[in-house]
Amino acid sequence: MKNLSRLRYFIYLSIIIVCGCTTGKNALQKGDYDASVAKAVGRLQNSPKNSEAMQVLKTAYELALQDHLRKINEAKLSNDLFRWESVMYDYQKINQLSDDIYTCPACLVIIPAPAKYVKELADSRYNAAAARYNSGMGYLNENNRLSAKKAYYEFEKAQNLQPGYKDVKTKLDDAYWAAVTRVVVQPIIVNRGPYQLSGDYFQQQINQFMSSYARNKFVLFYPEEQATNEKIVPDQVLSLNFDDFVVGQTYVKERVEKLKRDSVIIGETRDKKPVYGTVTATLSIFEKSISSSGLLDMTITDWQSRKIIKQQKFPGTFVWRDSWASYQGDDRALNKNQLAMTRRKEILPPPPAALFLEFTKPIYNQLVENISYFYNNY
Repeated sequence: MKNLSRLRYFIYLSIIIVCGCTTGKNALQKGDYDASVAKAVGRLQNSPKNSEAMQVLKTAYELALQDHLRKINEAKLSNDLFRWESVMYDYQKINQLSDDIYTCPACLVIIPAPAKYVKELADSRYNAAAARYNSGMGYLNENNRLSAKKAYYEFEKAQNLQPGYKDVKTKLDDAYWAAVTRVVVQPIIVNRGPYQLSGDYFQQQINQFMSSYARNKFVLFYPEEQATNEKIVPDQVLSLNFDDFVVGQTYVKERVEKLKRDSVIIGETRDKKPVYGTVTATLSIFEKSISSSGLLDMTITDWQSRKIIKQQKFPGTFVWRDSWASYQGDDRALNKNQLAMTRRKEILPPPPAALFLEFTKPIYNQLVENISYFYNNY
């Protein structure tokens, strides 16, 4: 009986809490008037005669309207350059409350004519766009790249607030091109014949990265040929050159092991009984490694001043390996892995061009990561 009474108590308490939440009473007590109105409206849509929700709606709506109008008046009197955005926000909230009430017939009995500020909202939106536009013009007139970026974002906000405001689309375009950094990427020159094709492929990978780069829309990369054809005047020049590279340094190591295994059947007696003994072998293991490496220099230079903005070097190494073995003596002295190694034959290494390409892979990864880090917030 005691447990049953306790269960009933918790059920009753839960009902009180749930009802308080769904009618918006708790939100009202916390001063969240908009949420209180929304919850009361939702409750009355499902239960039109809920007396608590009716009372909450009446009180919460009056307080919400007064609160938003107070904030609107305070914002209009402030010196904040972007005060009209605050005014617009509060008019939007008032109009949203009105729209919510109009979706609920029971709510209209309590608040038959909820306030709606359509013209005021449109005017505040227009004024907010004008403030952003004027701010953008101020930045744009400073005639420097960083200010042009700020101008672009201001014009973008103006366009979002009031699409087609004045000549905002043209100003957006002007600000963008004033903010853009044009980077011309010079081709890598690999003069050594066997590696020209691999060098071209490495260049193609870099060009592909540059053309797909989209982390910072204010940075544009141009291959040198395209920049020349389109007569693009760069802001920066990015040059990539191998300080040096070595392909095909070959090293061969031989390791000799003396092997012995006991208790191996080496014959039998006349009466066919096995004879055990020790077998031996000499195992020669050959290990070949072909090392290829290079060092790429990246230099970013300001086009006008010819000053180096950034310079860094990226190392890359690739080692190709092969191993095989031979033996003399009794193969029973060898284990399975050793025996398998003796059956392998020395294989031909990749051609020099392929080795060149392999050592450029770690260089490429370092390069694109570094370029991205440098330009992402440029």
